[in-house]
Amino acid sequence: MSSPKVTRRVIDGHSHIGAMEPWQFYDLKEPVTPTVYDFPDTAAYLKQLDSVGAERGLVIPNYGIPVQSQPFSLNGVMLDAVTSSDRLAGALWVSFLPQNKEMTMESLAHAGEQRVVALKTTFLLGGNPNPNEWDDETREVANACFDAAEEHDLVFHFHTSPGGASDLNNFIPLIEQYGKRIKIYLVHFGGGVSGHIRLVPKFLDWVEEGYKVYADTTWTVGFGTRWLLDEIEKRGVGEDRVIFASDEPWSDFWGEYWKIEGANVSEELKNRVFYQNFEDLYGSAW
Repeated sequence: MSSPKVTRRVIDGHSHIGAMEPWQFYDLKEPVTPTVYDFPDTAAYLKQLDSVGAERGLVIPNYGIPVQSQPFSLNGVMLDAVTSSDRLAGALWVSFLPQNKEMTMESLAHAGEQRVVALKTTFLLGGNPNPNEWDDETREVANACFDAAEEHDLVFHFHTSPGGASDLNNFIPLIEQYGKRIKIYLVHFGGGVSGHIRLVPKFLDWVEEGYKVYADTTWTVGFGTRWLLDEIEKRGVGEDRVIFASDEPWSDFWGEYWKIEGANVSEELKNRVFYQNFEDLYGSAW
């Protein structure tokens, strides 16, 4: 039986490439691979795109285990993917943590290369996005990342999730200090109920105030995507700032797709989210 395929143009704006070893998370008795599968190389990732009928994708080093060097080790897999297929663009893995400075500088050396369009980091592995809490060493590394993003017009992807360092509250000072200088992309749109409630109105306020903010709706809870799209149409702002993404293999393409496809909003807005906004944001890479 053949797999279903999308019936409209779709570009996947945030997903992961590279294999990871099983890990003994939390108090589990043995290592596991919670995603079940991954995409170890370009061929495997393109097979995933073809299986759902997606046109193109943005690939980011796969991550999820508490080993600082692990996602850095997959920058090469990402670079191979974007140079071997014109269907792909990619994001370099970086870190603001001073202990990762050497690896981050090595990453940034590739910032101007073909179809490298973004940087990606998370604070799940330590640190905090709030610049008011940075020491001098952290600020030095962060500024190197911001300088590269500005010089090469890269979009800076930040993981967001409820609680801890990745909570949306910690990103507000970052956006309001740097968000008119560089393009900031909030992955997972706050990542949970509290994040969505705070972020929907604030995100659209930021757009009106001239901040270069973008987001995808992966991991949004129930009402999150529905409310965001509804508010965009009501306020008439932000329709160019939301990107469809699957976050495969950590989320599920079809679950993320139907959050948009099933929404009671205009076809114009759906088309913007599914492909046009990606092309407007990253189109110069092709």
